[in-house]
Amino acid sequence: MDWQGQKLAEQLMQIMLLAFAVVAFATGYVLGSFQMMVLVYAGGVLLTSLITIPNWPWFNRHPLKWLDPLEAEKHPKPQQPTVSGSKKKSGKK
Repeated sequence: MDWQGQKLAEQLMQIMLLAFAVVAFATGYVLGSFQMMVLVYAGGVLLTSLITIPNWPWFNRHPLKWLDPLEAEKHPKPQQPTVSGSKKKSGKK
């Protein structure tokens, strides 16, 4: 799953869970049944999980282009700059 696919999956998950929460609450309120409310929401969570967790093809529309290993050897990693003289001295004598 690419970065845009992860963002899409996250947005879908949030929207679907909120929508199922509203539908479940309305169903439970109209029917006067807490059990029905929980069942509708559990079904929504299951459906949301089936849509957002697997790596479906529409979540991989923008794959990353990795650098070829031979090309990577030509360009070494930049070194971390070293900071000198910034260490604090301990107060013990």
